[in-house]
Amino acid sequence: MQEYLVNIQITWPDDMTDKQLEQITVEEREMAKTRTKEGHLVRMWRVPGRRENWGLWRAKNTSELHEIIAKLPVWPYMDVKVHSLAEHPVDPQ
Repeated sequence: MQEYLVNIQITWPDDMTDKQLEQITVEEREMAKTRTKEGHLVRMWRVPGRRENWGLWRAKNTSELHEIIAKLPVWPYMDVKVHSLAEHPVDPQ
C-alpha cells in the first residue's frame, strides 16, 4: 500500500442544524473506526483552533484513496489536499 499525507479542511453550511451536525459527527467517527480497522487510516492530527486535520492514510493507489475519502460522511463539506509519500533512505523505520 502507498502512504498519503492528507489535509482536510471542513466548512459547515450556515443552515446546518445542531442535530444534523451531531449526526454527521457520529457517522464520521464510526467511519474513522472502520477505516482504521481496514488499515487505511493510520494516524490523525487536529489543527488547534481550526476545523482542519492532517492524516496519514494508506491505499493501493490514488484512485482507491479518492474512493475511500469520498465515502466519508463529511465529504460534501471537505476541502482535501493529498500529498503522496515516498520512502526515504534514512527513515528510521
